[in-house]
Parts: sequence; C-alpha cells; structure tokens
Amino acid sequence: MHSAPETAHGQTLNRDGLLHFSYRQIRGRGIKNDTEHNNKLRTSGLKRRLLWGVFFFSPNKIRHEQRGVNTSLFFFFFNECAIPLLPRLAANRPKSLLVYINPYGGKRRGKHIFEQKVAPLFRRAGISTDVIVTQRANHARDHLKTEANLHKYDGVVCVGGDGMFSEILHGLVTRTQTDHSVDQNQPDAQLVPCSLRIGIIPAGSTDCICFATVGTNDPVTSALHIVVGDSQPMDVCSVHHNNVFLKYSVSLLGYGFYGDVLAESERKRWLGPARYDLSGVKTFLSLNYYEGTVSFLPAEDNMGNPRDKLQCRSGCRVCQHKQSKDKLGEMSEEKEKSAKDGWNEIYGKFIAINSASMSCACPRSPKGLSPSAHLADGTTDLILVRKCSRLDFFRHLLRHTNKAADQFDHSFVEVHRVRKFHFQPTFQELVSPENQSDPPGETELGPIHPPQTTYYSTARSSWNCDGEILHHAAIQVKQNVKPNHVLYARQLFIHSTVKQDSLSFNFSHHFGFH
Repeated sequence: MHSAPETAHGQTLNRDGLLHFSYRQIRGRGIKNDTEHNNKLRTSGLKRRLLWGVFFFSPNKIRHEQRGVNTSLFFFFFNECAIPLLPRLAANRPKSLLVYINPYGGKRRGKHIFEQKVAPLFRRAGISTDVIVTQRANHARDHLKTEANLHKYDGVVCVGGDGMFSEILHGLVTRTQTDHSVDQNQPDAQLVPCSLRIGIIPAGSTDCICFATVGTNDPVTSALHIVVGDSQPMDVCSVHHNNVFLKYSVSLLGYGFYGDVLAESERKRWLGPARYDLSGVKTFLSLNYYEGTVSFLPAEDNMGNPRDKLQCRSGCRVCQHKQSKDKLGEMSEEKEKSAKDGWNEIYGKFIAINSASMSCACPRSPKGLSPSAHLADGTTDLILVRKCSRLDFFRHLLRHTNKAADQFDHSFVEVHRVRKFHFQPTFQELVSPENQSDPPGETELGPIHPPQTTYYSTARSSWNCDGEILHHAAIQVKQNVKPNHVLYARQLFIHSTVKQDSLSFNFSHHFGFH
C-alpha cells in the first residue's frame, strides 16, 4: 500500500495535488510552532490554511452523490477549525457589509445562493449585513451614488453576475469621485481610490470577473475570502468620447466581433443565457470587419509582455513591483508628457479590437482572452485581430478553449501592453461598387447603387464594455496609474476540473453579465 506523497513541510497531498491539513494540524501543530517574530507570515499562513480547507472541502469538488457528505465536512471545518482562527485576522476582516442581490441574473438563483450558502457563514463569523434585492436595472448603482450611507459599512457585496458587479463598481467610483470633486469628464483626471472593498458572490451566467480573480466560481469560496478579509487590488479603465465620460471597465472592451455579438444578443434577451451562443454563431457567420486607426501608448518594458506566459497569481511580482514604487505613476506621467512621439499608430481593417484588463478567464475558456494580463499593474492588453478568412478566425476562437494553445500565434493577430489607446473609425467615400477592392456581400457598405452614384459607408460596430453597449465608435481609453479598487479576493491558483469541448467556443463567457 503506497502512502500519500508529502511536501517539504510534512503536509500530505491528496489525489488532486491539494494540500490536506488534518484537524490536529489546523488546531495544533500548524499554528503552535509559529514564532512571534514571524507574525506577518503567520497571519498569511492562517489565511492559507482557511482557504486550502475551503478548496478541499468545497461541495463542488466531488461527485454529485457525495456532496451531502462533503458539505457536512466543510461546515465541520468552518465551525471547528476556521472560526477559532478568525480573531487573529481581525485587522482586515469586515464587520458590516452592504449586500446587493440580483434576483434575475443567471439561473435566477441569486437570492437562494445567498440565503442558503453565504448568509450562514457571515452570521457564524459575526458579520452583520444589510441586504437589498434589486428591483430594476442600475438599482444598485443609483442607490450607491446617492442614498447609501457608506460610512456604516466595511465593504459592499454583490450577489449576481458581472453586470451586477459593474453596477456596484460604477456606483462606488462615481460616489467617491463626486465626494472628492473629481471631474470624471476629464480623460486625464486621476481617480481617487474608494475606501470600501467589493466582494463577489457568483450567481450569474459565467461570472468572468469572479473566476479571473478568485480562480473558481464557487459561492462558498468567495464568501470565505470575504470572511477572512483578503484583498486584491484591481485596475480600472476610464472610457471617454470627445472629453465626455462614458463608462469604466475592469475586464473587456471589445469592438467589432464582441460588440456585434452583444448588440445582437440584446435583441434576444427572452432566450436567457442561450442568446449569447446563438448571437455568437450568427455574428461569426456574417463576420464583418471594420476600418479604422488605433493609437496607443505602450507600457514600459518592466511591465512584462502579453506573451511572456507570466500569469497573475497571489504575490504576482509584476503587480508588486508596480505597487512598490510610489512614484511610478508620476514618472509615467512625466515620461508620457515629454515623449510626444511615444505613441504608436496602426491603421487597418479589423474583425475585432479588444482590450483586456484581466485574463477574462471562465470555466469554458480557462486561460481567457489574455492569459498573462495582470490585475493591478496599471496596463491593459490591446489585442488586434485583422481581417482574415472565416476559417482562420474560427481557429483563433478555438484556441481560447485549449490550455496549451497560444491564441496570439497567428499572422493576423497582434497584442500590445498599453497604458492608453484611442480608436478612430474610418468612413470611406466610394465612387461605385465596381471600384471596391472587396467582393460584394462581404462588407456592410450599404445597398447596391448605380455606378454613377456616390455614397458613404456608415458601417460601424459598437463597443462591448464589460457587457454593456457603448454606441460611440470613437473612444479614448486610459488605464489608471494606481490600482483603483480592492476586491475581497486572493488568487491562489486556477482551480479547474472542467472538461474541455474541443469543438465548442462559449461566446457568452465575455457577455454573461446578468
């Protein structure tokens, strides 16, 4: 009989390669041997033990018929092992939370998930909550902007999908800027970070932001991150049009293909989450391209490269290096002002123009849109997909579902790590259809006119901004120099046991926000 393998510190590994702490180790040996001069490491170790326990006992870890037993083990672990350790983490733990529940997101189970899985943990941990069930779109945003008494709370929790998170983000950011007299319509304005952290309890269609920041879409795991007071800084992009503020973005900005999918899906909301896949197929079959100019300010060399395969994890050295230099933002701004020729400009015909401020990973796309994007480095990864054949674009999409493939390894795809970028669409004047360089029917340049007729192209896409449509094609995007918001999260590892379907691409993993 073979014994379980051990780590250098004597902990055993289970079949999945996860650390397994016994009851005795958690209550005794693993803590008593810590010395006083290692207080910082000890606190970090406590959090790690709590969270490894969550992953080991999580009801989503084993087969359906065993979940009853596994749930009992989890609550035993939480009540007998985790709760006694919480006073030692009191400095960062929240004591009062404002909770918003979207009852319509995903499979409409947000309220049930909170009441059955999350609320009992909060009560046991001594966290008081004020719960608001939203009644309409932007209910949470409007309440945070004007009515909520934020001084009463240590954080805000959203129970829903990425759209619900976007509402809370916009509400908190706008409220903070208003309180500090920051003009959001100024593209170069430096946002003031909000003092409240945001927690995400996943209850949406795909929960891209939760998966990309926590590593799993398990509500209990997210709740434990909130209970122990974990913190994860996060960049926020500002989007403007002609010096008018439009939106904030923390995950995906997509023009062309992803914008068209979202616009098409809005006309099929009655289909529920299935509308994203259906709209994706329809958009793929038409496969429009859009002409324009992309201008961008590249990030410094020490910020890494989108293709360096250095993924953002707990203790990410790229993000820590950026945060450790207090004057980095000032240096970057001075460099930006002095180097007027530092901007690059690319003109072309694009199927998709994407900006990823995080990996945008989800269970169906484990690596995400940009696997090496970082959460708090003050940059965004700009991905340009030029006009290509339908087959080549399908190959590009297919690689998002394959952990081993490089989705940027195509001649028609280029990616840049940038601090700012602008997009200006081009509207061509055409003298006659016969003079078009492209075959008829492959563009949306309008109806066929007689040869003597002069007409203008009005074909344009929309921007997909974290699942919300922006109808202005010409935009200016700035990644804020300092991490603007902090999540209740910590990236331990990407926990994925999802079977890969080599012939399917989930178009909704960028759009499943409600």
